[in-house]
Amino acid sequence: MPDRGGGPSGPRIRAGRPSRGIRTLLMTLGVLAVLGMAFTMFAGFWTDWLWYRSVHYSSVFTTTLWTKIGLFFVFGLLMAVAVGVNIWVAHRLRPPLSAMSMEQQSLDRYRMGIAPYKKWLLLAVTALVGLIAGASAAGQWRLWLMWVNGVPFHQKDPQFHLDVSFYAFDLPWYRFLLGFGFAAAVLSLIAAALTHYLYGGLRLTSPGARATAAATGHLSVLLGLFVALKAVAYWLDRYGLAVKSSDFKATGNWTGLRYVDANAYLPAKTILFCIAVICALLFFATLWRRTWQLPVIGFGLMVLSAILIGGLYPAIVQKFQVQPNEQAKEAPYVQKNLKATREAYGIDDAKVTEYDGKSDAADQAKLRSDADAAASIRIMDPNIVSPTFQQAQQMKNYYAFPTNLDVDRYKDKDGKEQDTILGLRELNLDGIPKNNWINDHFRYTHGYGVVAAKGTEADDQGQPVFTESDLPARGDLGTYEQRVYYGEKTTTYSIVGGPQKEVDYSADNGDEKTFSYTGKSGVNLDNPLNRAAYAVAFNDPQILYSGAIGKGSRILYNRTPKDRVEAVAPWLTIDGDAYPAVVKGRIQWIVDAYTTSNGYPYSSRTTLGDTTADSLTATNNNRAVVAQQNQVNYIRNSVKATVDAYTGEVKLYQWDTQDPVLKTWMKAFPGTVQPKTAISPDLMSHLRYPQDLFKVQRELLSRYHVTDAQTFLTGSEVWQVPDDPTNDSGSAVPPYYLSMKMPDQSKQSFSLTTTFTPNGRDNLSAFMAVDSDPGTSDYGKIRILKLPTSTTADGPKQVQSLFNSRQDIAETISLLTRGHSKVEYGNLLTVPLDGGLLYAEPVYILGGSKLKYPLLGKVLVSYNNHTAFENTLDEALNKVFGVAGSTTTPPDTGTANPPSSKNPTVQQALADAQKAFDAGQQALQKPGGPDWAAYAKAQKDLKAALTRAEEAEAGAGSKKGT
Repeated sequence: MPDRGGGPSGPRIRAGRPSRGIRTLLMTLGVLAVLGMAFTMFAGFWTDWLWYRSVHYSSVFTTTLWTKIGLFFVFGLLMAVAVGVNIWVAHRLRPPLSAMSMEQQSLDRYRMGIAPYKKWLLLAVTALVGLIAGASAAGQWRLWLMWVNGVPFHQKDPQFHLDVSFYAFDLPWYRFLLGFGFAAAVLSLIAAALTHYLYGGLRLTSPGARATAAATGHLSVLLGLFVALKAVAYWLDRYGLAVKSSDFKATGNWTGLRYVDANAYLPAKTILFCIAVICALLFFATLWRRTWQLPVIGFGLMVLSAILIGGLYPAIVQKFQVQPNEQAKEAPYVQKNLKATREAYGIDDAKVTEYDGKSDAADQAKLRSDADAAASIRIMDPNIVSPTFQQAQQMKNYYAFPTNLDVDRYKDKDGKEQDTILGLRELNLDGIPKNNWINDHFRYTHGYGVVAAKGTEADDQGQPVFTESDLPARGDLGTYEQRVYYGEKTTTYSIVGGPQKEVDYSADNGDEKTFSYTGKSGVNLDNPLNRAAYAVAFNDPQILYSGAIGKGSRILYNRTPKDRVEAVAPWLTIDGDAYPAVVKGRIQWIVDAYTTSNGYPYSSRTTLGDTTADSLTATNNNRAVVAQQNQVNYIRNSVKATVDAYTGEVKLYQWDTQDPVLKTWMKAFPGTVQPKTAISPDLMSHLRYPQDLFKVQRELLSRYHVTDAQTFLTGSEVWQVPDDPTNDSGSAVPPYYLSMKMPDQSKQSFSLTTTFTPNGRDNLSAFMAVDSDPGTSDYGKIRILKLPTSTTADGPKQVQSLFNSRQDIAETISLLTRGHSKVEYGNLLTVPLDGGLLYAEPVYILGGSKLKYPLLGKVLVSYNNHTAFENTLDEALNKVFGVAGSTTTPPDTGTANPPSSKNPTVQQALADAQKAFDAGQQALQKPGGPDWAAYAKAQKDLKAALTRAEEAEAGAGSKKGT
């Protein structure tokens, strides 16, 4: 029989053990797996470092990294030492002999089993708790940097008279330390108790004493430390009352002390602190008394006190002292909340002025002239006309405009500043002829050019009047670098500057122009290590071996303006709407950024995602503010940032020179933020008041416009931001930019405006505007026109309803929407005018089934219950004010006009209008493309027919009245 175990003639094989080759293979695979995981981690670290170095913000990367590493090792080591030392002490204090009992005999098996591995087990346990604690501490790098770099606010809270910086910078760090201390005490207590039990220091079922004296002393010290930390928590809770949030029936969300806090919770926390200190001393005393009797009694007293003093007593005070006379009791604390909230949100200087809302002016010609001076009424709605820009200026399918265009100010050829609608022709990868790796990342890499149009005009066809157009773009903006490598739609990476040429644009003769990126942006891929790292980081192996990458190739990523600013300044909150501007021959994205805090005493908190939501963010997530669920109670527009659309260069400018939060971060990251004086005059002319800050402030001002506590408590002056009446989103009306002047201003200023209605009602209660022109000393000044409560003025929803209910308007709308056409309402703008309120709204027509982009069709205007629905803004204003030969529409009385069908002249005019409308639709839908000349003629015929119908109807109405 052969020797199965092996012999001189062959190797000995052990049953159940892999061969040497298998073991080698498994070991090799294991090593490769470890190396693969290590390189994956390294790739993420290395590519981050390369990116920060490429944008010249490597100090942000290194400061953040070393802070995280320092916190990880310090707190990880502290936790590991705390747990490890207590395990070691418990092991040293084990009794020499175990009691002879079933319990101890059972434990003997475990003791014997772990005896050879005690050191390794101790290291494993301490390493595990250390890693977890270190990772948790590393995530608190912001708290550490704020605490160590914090600067004073030079404002004190009204209760404890401490600087606000204590609550904003110090208290959060102290709470973290306290939480860490609790975790260390609890883990040490559990580890020590288990060790004592394993080695007989604690006995659950054995006869005799349940614990040895050594175990009793050890565990008592740990319990004493835990109770001592609880005493510190009670003491910090006293200060935490100044920033505590609670529901207050009279006001809703509330932050700060109320009567019951100051007169019940505050003394209760002080008493509980004293009891906890005594209880901790009793636990420490067991080192000498060796009994838990007194500590247990003390601990029970502390728990009972927490229930009675910390819970029951405040409830009694609230029930029997506050509720019977709530307003008188709470008024002093509400006054503190009012003052702090207005200061924290920068609304303390908001100027509230009484305004009639109705005009008694009799000189209609003067009113018409004043209307032109009051505002540059914008009839091009940037949130609607993007498809029109797309149709007229897209040029190629691989270009696209953002869904919502931007409003800015530019000078025309005569040097006069005008409101301008502006958008970039950005790259749209969904529209390239063929999607593949080379096209997506090498050939189609950038957009091209700015397209701009006048905000206050439309041409005869209802299209925008472009001031910058075509490809390459030409117009009023002069010469500038038109290539857009960084934009809101640019979300994928591109590899540029290498052997592969890029598609630049198509010339007039149809030839495709190519280009090779010459900027210094991005990361160089000449290095094989870099290519391997990016192949792993982007999970795209072709980066490693593709022949399209060669000398000079650079990879561009993190290409949206918000992403870049957020990356270089992770301590900022970014506004939801970055906007482009042509500055000194370059396209610059301008990004507003905020410093925020959650620790301003007595200031009510708000959730950014809720307060910045409106009808635009409901349909466009790109406009939503970042950190949507962050609750803050202090906010400042402290930084203006720019991102170059060609080079991607990011610059941060200090805007609020007094903000202590920004000063703190500037200390933490020195050299990252440039002084305000570094902003060039050209850039300064394009800065504006940010929308998200304005929306936060208007939400707060709906309640905090009052400064009297009694009025605030009654809730009689609560306002609300109305829903957008121009669509069915059910969301708040967005704020609107336009150049206008308030009653106390001598000339128009670029402003951001909104309206308020009373809570639960639709009439207008106030109009708010903030000066958005940084070139004036009034920049940021909030003006509120408060309408009287004794009379009513129509709010946006009522004005829209008034427009829709007019029979003559309804008939015209019905005519315009025949066939496949649709009507879309533009921004409903509100302008104060001679004591009254002028409303203006553009109405857009979306053509037939083949042409789905809006053209300006009509303009609605309303003033003092006079309404006009005309082809142009000038005609509508003339009609409302009864000048230039127009017949003024009589005030609406609720009585419908006589049906036009009874008037043959009106019937004929409407028939002619229908023919003109049909002709226009046919011109738009011709197989070879729209016939714009025929469409323009049809529009003129339609306008003339509608004018005849209106004049005939008005004439019939006047005869009947006579």
